[in-house]
Amino acid sequence: MRLQFAPYVLRFKEPGGTSRGVMTEKITCLLRIFDEKDPAHFGIGEAGIFPGLSPEADDRFFYKLMEMQSNVRLGLPTDLLKFPSLQFGFEQAIRDFSGGCHGIYFESPFVHGQSSIEINGLVWMGDFDTMIERIEQKLQQGFRCIKLKIGAIDWRQEVDMIRYIRDRYDPERLEIRVDANGGFTMDNAIPRLKRLADMGVHSIEQPIKAGNPTLMRFLCDISPLPIALDEELIGKFTREDKAETLDAIRPAYIVLKPSLVGGFSGSQEWIDLATERGIGWWVTSALESNIGLNALAQWVARLHVSLPQGLGTGGVFTNNFTTPLCLVGDRLHYDTGKSLDRTELEAVDWRSDDLS
Repeated sequence: MRLQFAPYVLRFKEPGGTSRGVMTEKITCLLRIFDEKDPAHFGIGEAGIFPGLSPEADDRFFYKLMEMQSNVRLGLPTDLLKFPSLQFGFEQAIRDFSGGCHGIYFESPFVHGQSSIEINGLVWMGDFDTMIERIEQKLQQGFRCIKLKIGAIDWRQEVDMIRYIRDRYDPERLEIRVDANGGFTMDNAIPRLKRLADMGVHSIEQPIKAGNPTLMRFLCDISPLPIALDEELIGKFTREDKAETLDAIRPAYIVLKPSLVGGFSGSQEWIDLATERGIGWWVTSALESNIGLNALAQWVARLHVSLPQGLGTGGVFTNNFTTPLCLVGDRLHYDTGKSLDRTELEAVDWRSDDLS
């Protein structure tokens, strides 16, 4: 068996604003597994690195990739516990290869076009008028749940923006989630959480920066608005670490990004622990290309979810890959008439080991 990898830079159609800054491109890494006797048939996966968030977003990432190449060639396992994006990408590639290299990672009615997944409409940060325009577009598309990135413009304008939505749509018609990406402080978090709750917001992700479990627990205990943990889950590698985090903070929800929390296996562990504690959850992509999104959607489709999920079709990028995923209203479908065009991948800069 052989493993090859290819760094790939995804370019945004429009700059994507978060509280951590504006993004114009996003680096990712494609993985493919194949038998050297038949290299035309390969399993494809994606390790979506996220600078500033991924635990392995430094030189260790590529050293670990080279170690993986050697181990795959020798038939040896690789310890990926502290490399969640590689764990995610490798799981995808192995599943695709084992399934015959047809892009089917998880068998379910979804991949036969017989079911769909409700998703939220993500509204990126921008100035007030731009965000209102983006919200209008999501509403016209039929979304019943929207997620707003907040923290980049004046707080009063953000309140005005949410009030503008609520004046037109009550909570029964439209669910509003907000994501502060750690942008609040303990000086302003409590009154802001109260203001958001008064406007019928569903929940808030990561109101303060990760790494403050005592303060986060305090907020979870007193907040009138349900709090979801996101970045707080990153870097918790063992089952014991995960259980300790949930028990220490007791959030209402957790938000799972498999490329940041250990792939399918690591995410399932979080789900099991959260379910045992009565904590809700949903899954969100982390700006993967359509390769990772395809695998992620197939996995989510088997989880029997009841809440809108944070998935999409990769339409924010100019240089994405062909995908069988399509959006009808606010539901993600799998188009059985389409599949990944593997010839598109031939132009990618694959890095081989010395025998590939």
